[in-house]
Amino acid sequence: MISIREVAETNAMIERENLDVRTITMGISLLDCVSPDLQELKERIRSKIYESAKDLVRTGEEISRDYGIPIVNKRISVTPIALVGGAACRTSDDFVELALMLDDVAGEVGVNFLGGFSALVSKGMTPSDELLIRAIPQALARTERVCASVNVGSTRTGINMDAVRLMGTIVKEAALQTADRDSIGATKLVVFCNAPDDNPFMAGAFHGVTEADRILNIGVSGPGVVKTALESVRGADFETLCECVKKTAFKVTRVGQLVAKEASERLGVPFGIVDLSLAPTPAIGDSVADILCEMGLESAGAPGTTAALALLNDQVKKGGIMASSYVGGLSGAFIPVSEDQGMIDAVRRGSLTIEKLEAMTCVCSVGLDMIAVPGDVKDTTIAGIIADEMAIGMINQKTTAVRIIPVIGKTVGEEASFGGLLGYAPIMPVSRFSCDEFVNRRGRIPAPVHSFKN
Repeated sequence: MISIREVAETNAMIERENLDVRTITMGISLLDCVSPDLQELKERIRSKIYESAKDLVRTGEEISRDYGIPIVNKRISVTPIALVGGAACRTSDDFVELALMLDDVAGEVGVNFLGGFSALVSKGMTPSDELLIRAIPQALARTERVCASVNVGSTRTGINMDAVRLMGTIVKEAALQTADRDSIGATKLVVFCNAPDDNPFMAGAFHGVTEADRILNIGVSGPGVVKTALESVRGADFETLCECVKKTAFKVTRVGQLVAKEASERLGVPFGIVDLSLAPTPAIGDSVADILCEMGLESAGAPGTTAALALLNDQVKKGGIMASSYVGGLSGAFIPVSEDQGMIDAVRRGSLTIEKLEAMTCVCSVGLDMIAVPGDVKDTTIAGIIADEMAIGMINQKTTAVRIIPVIGKTVGEEASFGGLLGYAPIMPVSRFSCDEFVNRRGRIPAPVHSFKN
């Protein structure tokens, strides 16, 4: 049961500290929609998504009104479309048709994003996988709500370097196709290692094949709440610091658990997981970087940043798992640049570089996220950056991802603006040294020795 005292604390966090439920994401399996006829496939998918999610937005708004808890986004994730469309899609243009239909039905039910224009290729690519991947730039350029992701590696299988090399080209092409909008297409594309089946956050969400027919996954967020709580323990020892983060994470997760149970009951859809990630926004006071500074750093990126982030990530998980029986997704601390005002400020003052962000991804929840780079960066360089991040995930048995935006026509010292929760970002420099010969090798990087645990 949720006590009156917890309700009062929650109200204070909502009113003063930017606490919100970042998303209710309904996962929908499309495996029963498969057909060798493209038109029939589209009709089946449209019907299933509409019938499953037609009440999602209204229910979210009702819960928000009844409990006074902001629920910022209502979203849908679907089975990776490369799997669903394999029998019907003979060309990349066929997959683009599916993307346009997904965008239409997402608009009909009123969600802000639909994830799952995805392929899982950690060990190899089927013809269907490759057709979908090559369709991504055009699909993202011609849709508003569709998000794409490609899983190119895992601890069990190693890294598919053919897919990594291809994704370097696809990211660049997605940027080129939307060059008139600061290359926003690339903001809706994530490259993963060890992608989870139950992630509610975009742009990387998809409904895994291990999931039920329909499921509700909740993403909570509260960087501002944690920052405010830490203000009360300035100068205290690490034990006190850890206890403060854990207790705060518990309270934040309880809010997500409450919303999850209510949404599940009202929609008649099983509750999946609460993802207790600290997901920042461009709003002042809603920053993971500010939490790190509250711990005692002059700026994010200063010596000690990786240690501070490791502490934060671990204590958030420890507090959260006591508040919900089902914690999943990514769960921890996100470190996007464009979506975190503190990170933006750190880049501007020169304390935060791509290399430091890469080091931080060894201990955070995701990876290199929402990083804007010069538009003339080579696709092989993008592939090399992806490969580095995939290696961190593979070796450390954790999820890592890359969402990098080569902003066409802009260079270091300029800014790109994406709008809304995507925010804006200063263009960051990348290494000028070539990795062409490395990424142009064919094949896979083998799985590490600790992957063999049978």
